[in-house]
Amino acid sequence: MTGPQPDLVIRGGIVVDGNGGPEREADVAIVGDTIVTVGHVEQTGRREIDADGSLVTPGWVDVHTHYDGQATWDQQLAPSSVHGVTTVVMGNCGVGFAPVHNRDHQRLIELMEGVEDIPGAALHEGLAWNWSTFGEYLDAVDSIPHDIDVAAQVPHGALRLFVMGARGADGDKATPQEIEEMADLAKEAIEAGALGFTTSRTLNHRTSRGDPTPTLKAAREELVGIARGVGRAGTGVLQLVSDFIDVSDEFGNLRAMVEASLRPASFTLVQSPRDPDGYRGMLNLLDEAHADGLEIRGQVATRGIGLLLGLQGTLNPFMANPVYMEVADLDVAARVAVMGDPAFKERLLAADEGQRDKSKVGGGIVRIFENMFVLGDPPDYEPDPSTNVAAQAGRAGREPLEYVYDLLLRDVGRLFLYIPALNYVDGRLDAVREMLLHPRTVPGLSDGGAHVGTISDGSFPTTLLTHWCRDRDGEQLTVPFVVQAQCRDTAWALGLRDRGVLAPGYKADVNVIDFERLSIASPEMHFDLPAGGRRLLQRADGYLHTIVSGVPIYESGQSTGEFPGRLVRGARSIPS
Repeated sequence: MTGPQPDLVIRGGIVVDGNGGPEREADVAIVGDTIVTVGHVEQTGRREIDADGSLVTPGWVDVHTHYDGQATWDQQLAPSSVHGVTTVVMGNCGVGFAPVHNRDHQRLIELMEGVEDIPGAALHEGLAWNWSTFGEYLDAVDSIPHDIDVAAQVPHGALRLFVMGARGADGDKATPQEIEEMADLAKEAIEAGALGFTTSRTLNHRTSRGDPTPTLKAAREELVGIARGVGRAGTGVLQLVSDFIDVSDEFGNLRAMVEASLRPASFTLVQSPRDPDGYRGMLNLLDEAHADGLEIRGQVATRGIGLLLGLQGTLNPFMANPVYMEVADLDVAARVAVMGDPAFKERLLAADEGQRDKSKVGGGIVRIFENMFVLGDPPDYEPDPSTNVAAQAGRAGREPLEYVYDLLLRDVGRLFLYIPALNYVDGRLDAVREMLLHPRTVPGLSDGGAHVGTISDGSFPTTLLTHWCRDRDGEQLTVPFVVQAQCRDTAWALGLRDRGVLAPGYKADVNVIDFERLSIASPEMHFDLPAGGRRLLQRADGYLHTIVSGVPIYESGQSTGEFPGRLVRGARSIPS
């Protein structure tokens, strides 16, 4: 190469460039925040990284996160940045914090707390609320340097509350005038830098008071009207999560939004135990939409979508037991000490029958012992069905409930049980592989920054590389396919076409990875959110260097203290 001396040369790595081509040995030269050469680099860089034997990939792009609050107070967007992610997109599922009237601060906190399991106390203390419009919210995010880049979408829930007030929160039908006002606000948000508009149509999304999300029953006229407003901006994407109970009607809503706006859309695509083959029908609908010239993609999780149960977390099998409630507010160590008393255990188990409130969540999914597993360290996200807790208890000649009681006391109450609720119907992740391989899907749904006491899925991108390309007992995926899917395809699906590829002119977001050593640790509970709020974090080993805009932010799992990440305002073009 000729020209200025490179600021950084990554020397002699195994380059997987994100375009789906084969691995090749090459150097990567970076000047400023831009890649200038991928090939043989004769010049010596101001800094050099010896990548001999290591994978060199673009940084992961995570299109489905919920850092909407955290990004306003925290420079480190963990857990995502710990797992090689260099760009996150937040504002998904119709929840977020702008636009907002002062009167609605509490409502938006309750919505985020309920839908995404982010502690309300942390949001109350952490959010400055020095914004009203969506553009002002973006300014607040932009005022803080981050370790990685962050982009935002405008949430339907906030739009409804801003325009309709209590009627919006109650799910009332919007008038034509209110729809047009929401459409105008969505257009203004896109013009201020939002990547798109998002909405939620699932019964699983409720406020911390138990009320349905404000957008659950929004009429097609409202969805299409807002989408049309996005379309008037000439850019932006649409995102939807739905139960798809009436597939024809709900996918019809999505098609109508895309037809009215001429903008791309994506939705949450999973395998549900209610309809194990239903995802194939959704893939067929994607093909039909594509044939009709409509750009719609499914967002697919890279493993089962499930819950973590334990004494440290939000959920455990005894959470509705009246005797357990006597100690529920103690710290974990004190709880373990009390629960270790055989007399307390006997009293708790005796109280469980007939007195436990089966209408609460503690009487439902957290008691399905046939689909409950010890997560382990390293965690096993595709466990052999024969290792479920009910089977383990049977082999030990014990009742599952009593067996689980003892499991929860292990490791001073730090053990986690795992319930893969979706994508694991047959005790395998074959449906996930099938969905990932479809040409109109992208990896997503990590929910990084959310569900801080119930899941730890910010590690999805690492799972995609380790489990699917190296460790899986069964059909795997190739490294070039996975890198293209998690880098170029995710970025370009949301209009960020300046990243996700290692080639001259592209943004210098890079991972250098010891592929053989790359691994995920079991989740750990930290208490570092505002107001001492808790959250699950998960270490990864094997990311040697994670680089954002040409600046190393993590080296061998440790932060460098650099914060080159910035707010990404709007779509980006392919470099010339």
